[in-house]
Amino acid sequence: MKITLVRPSMFGRRTSDAMQPLAFAILRALTPPDIEVVAYDERVETIPLDEPTDLVAMTVETYTARRAFQLATAFRRRGIPVVMGGYHPTFLPDECSAFADAVVLGDAEGIWPAVVADARRGRLRPVYQQGDYPALTNQPLPDRSVFAGKSYAPVTLVQYGRGCRFNCDFCSIHAFYGNSLRQRPVRAVCDEIERAGRKYVFFVDDNLFVDVPKAKELFAAIKPLGVSWFCQTSIDIARDRALVALMAKSGCSSALFGFESLRAENLRQMRKGWNVKWQDFETSIGVVRDAGIMIYGTFVHGYDSDTAQSFDDTVEFAIKHRFYLANFNPLTPTPGAPLYDRLAKEGRLIHERWWLDPRYRYGDAAFHPRGMTAEELTAGCFRARAAFNTTGSILKRFLDPQGALRTPRNAAQYLLSNAISRRAIFEKQGLALGGPEGLELPLSLGTVPAAAGTRGAGAMQPHDSAFATAAS
Repeated sequence: MKITLVRPSMFGRRTSDAMQPLAFAILRALTPPDIEVVAYDERVETIPLDEPTDLVAMTVETYTARRAFQLATAFRRRGIPVVMGGYHPTFLPDECSAFADAVVLGDAEGIWPAVVADARRGRLRPVYQQGDYPALTNQPLPDRSVFAGKSYAPVTLVQYGRGCRFNCDFCSIHAFYGNSLRQRPVRAVCDEIERAGRKYVFFVDDNLFVDVPKAKELFAAIKPLGVSWFCQTSIDIARDRALVALMAKSGCSSALFGFESLRAENLRQMRKGWNVKWQDFETSIGVVRDAGIMIYGTFVHGYDSDTAQSFDDTVEFAIKHRFYLANFNPLTPTPGAPLYDRLAKEGRLIHERWWLDPRYRYGDAAFHPRGMTAEELTAGCFRARAAFNTTGSILKRFLDPQGALRTPRNAAQYLLSNAISRRAIFEKQGLALGGPEGLELPLSLGTVPAAAGTRGAGAMQPHDSAFATAAS
């Protein structure tokens, strides 16, 4: 038997910022060794639609849904069964079932072997869903052999835990994982890093600090490995100066923090008032910078207290504090997030299913904000991204003894990351989702299938976890 793993690109073409899709390595490790497994990632290569295979397995997130449905249609026309998993199929199984022979809801561990067994017999079930969240102990290490010969960023993606203790209005991570907060054994994580053999490691956890004592255990264990690592977490960790110092000593060179907004009213509306509950942003930034950790700050625009001035304010703030990287995103309602349901009820969605609508373009506002027009939201976010990534801004932020100039490794990471980020901004803005003409969808745009009732129903669907993968 042969299984083909497929990672669609948002636009049906290669991109310059692709990292290894961890989902592929996890699925390869969960697949019996007697089965041939090949993987194709459309962000770095062309998908061979005519190559013989017995089963196609796609990992799908909302931004790649349109392209995934196009590719699935092409495969199924050739008689090849298709199974879909990830965030989008978990939240909208009915929508995805129109293009797949089977959908997997939730994590792959504990259910993927059953999918493979049924595929061997030619008896795929329409839906696969486990009764509980699978434990991350006693799982095989991800098998990265599927990445051989492919050109990715020189970074190893590793996952320590899953879930987030917060439930922000715009994010669907909590809907996917519920209250389940799970971590892998620290020894297994260290073994995986050592086997990968790379000096740069990205922990893809939605929040690496869901369990602080366990995070400290992880830091102590990875320190002797000598890797430079980065992660995503919440800015509230900065109230513990000793914890942040421990991060840095263990090799943390940078961290992504979701600042989201400089306006307290917006933070309350998005259920993220805890961002400044213990101390203000300036104090928290000072703690992180004093430890020598570069900051990747993210902001979302479009909440009710935002105005046209908000874009300039956040760019000025990010440059002033010499953020290593920053992103300025239009607030985007994704399935599974409370925001989507609220905007739908208020009649403020521009497209009922923006991810399938051929009129939607990457970077567009997907709803009507209150403090500006949708067109102003689209233009403002792009203007902010462009302003932050000018040559002058990059140079000013680079000349930072607490950040990029702290170590040669920091300097190299800074320059490479900023070059990739700047190029990707101008490559992607305004592109239509989906692939080339000739692969049109056979499904008309109708009512959005209800996501309610799915277990584990991630911003925002940002990270690799089994079938769930990062959007890029």
